[in-house]
Amino acid sequence: MPKGTGKMFVKVSGQIMYFCSNKCEKNLLKLERIPREHKWTSAPKIKKEAAKKNE
Repeated sequence: MPKGTGKMFVKVSGQIMYFCSNKCEKNLLKLERIPREHKWTSAPKIKKEAAKKNE
């Protein structure tokens, strides 16, 4: 994310979450979707790259 953009969300437990857009925030907090299972996050890309390195 470019510096000065996005939104910081702090849970009661003290965990800090950074969101680049409202779409990301709503999908995680309101709809309770798991980011690693969806294409709109960077997690699947990282997993795919790691699998290529292990081959």
